[in-house]
Order: sequence, then structure tokens, then C-alpha cells
Amino acid sequence: MHITPITDLNDPALRDYSQLTDVALRRVLEPQGGLYLAESPKVIRRALAAGHKPRSVLLQERWLADIESDLAAFPDVPVYVGTPEVLEQLTGFHMHRGALASMHRPELASVADTIAGARRIVILEDIVDHTNVGAIFRAVAGIGADAVLVGPRCADPLYRRSVRVSMGCVLQVPWTRMPQWSTSIDDVKLAGFHVAALALDDRAIALNEFSRATPDKLALCLGAEGDGLSPRALHSADSTIVIPMMHGVDSLNVASASAVALWELRVR
Repeated sequence: MHITPITDLNDPALRDYSQLTDVALRRVLEPQGGLYLAESPKVIRRALAAGHKPRSVLLQERWLADIESDLAAFPDVPVYVGTPEVLEQLTGFHMHRGALASMHRPELASVADTIAGARRIVILEDIVDHTNVGAIFRAVAGIGADAVLVGPRCADPLYRRSVRVSMGCVLQVPWTRMPQWSTSIDDVKLAGFHVAALALDDRAIALNEFSRATPDKLALCLGAEGDGLSPRALHSADSTIVIPMMHGVDSLNVASASAVALWELRVR
């Protein structure tokens, strides 16, 4: 490995890792810089297994042996090493997971290519919480949906918190960003998908009733925290479904709701 001890926190080569706690800054720097951050050796391995290429790695010295074999194919990628105190000063937080990698973002596929061959897909409209996005991706991977489409204003699945909460599943599940809602939904319907909106609506069909005759190709549409799906999204759906609740509770968190609905609507 190309090991480089950290001697200067102002080294431009370390810019990928500085001010990681500044969410507003990272939302600009990472996508525009064509990078994302993979945190922990496990997530880094998943990124490499998905074919993503590292730009550099940052870690504590005691983690070198744990990650050496994973980086064998990238002998020229710099591996910056520092003490826990130095790394915390650089990043702004305690790196208890031991390692970070600055990864080149892969080029996103088209909506049509992403959903080709799929039978279950999830569409996220304007979900802005990175934790929820990551949790939904983990549910998608674990329960077995085939792909995710994220709306134009949805949070970045490759933001560090999303990747971490998903346990790297955002690196395993095929996904892409919809360039605009109307044309992308048209692409989904042209591919033969029945679009089902999960929403609180007086006209909604109970999830267990809908699942009795689940369409062969289904797109489950999930909306923003609080407000739910927009009128535009509800209008574009073929069906609206709801999870029946008890004890005066009207709904679940969107990530929890996604897991319940995906399990009930899974391909049998």
C-alpha cells in the first residue's frame, strides 16, 4: 500500500476528509466533486466489490492489516494514516469505525436501464432525511426488491450517513436519480409497472387487501417525512395503499413503512 503518515492537516490531498460534520458543505462538495465517502472497512469492502474505485483512504494505523488485502488491486491509491486524535481534528468527529475512503462516484444509469428485468422497485419522492434513505435501502436489499429510483429533490443515497445506516446496501442495490418526475414515471409505466402510492388517503386500499392480487411488476412509491407524497405523485399512481394501524396511531416512519410494505408485497 502507498502509506502516507499525516504531518500537515492543511494538506490539499486531505480536503476530502475535512469538516465532515458540516452537512451543508458536504452536500455541495461531494456530488460536485464526483466523490462520496465510505465509512468502516466493511462498507469500503462493499464499495470495492461493487466496482467502485477509491481516490484515497484515511485510517488509524491499527486498521492497516485489516484493509490491506482489499486495497491490493490499488497500489497507487494513497492511504493516509494518523492517530485517533489527529483524525478527529481533521474530520471533526471520533472515527470509532476506524477507516474512511474517498470513492469516485459511478456514473448513474438511466431509469429504463436501472429497472430493466426488475419486478419490485421502490420510488422515493423528496425524502430528505439521510437516515431514512439509508434504512429504506437496507430494507430493499434485505427483503428483496430489485431497484430504487430517487426523485430530483430526494436526499443523496451516497451521503456518508445514508451509506452507514444502510450498512453499505446503497452500494449493492441498483439505483438512479430521476431527472424529472413526470417523464420518469412514464418510463416506469412503459416498462409495465403498476405504481402503488403508500399514503394516508380515504380512498386507499388496505395493504393486506392489495397484496391478495399483487401485480407482477410493482413500483412502491414513498413520500417525504411529515407531508407524505405530493398531489403530483398521488395523481400519477395507479393505486393508493395504506398500512392499517391501531391504538390511534396514524402511520409509521417512512423507513419502517417501507419494510412492512415490501415484506407484504414481496415476490412469492
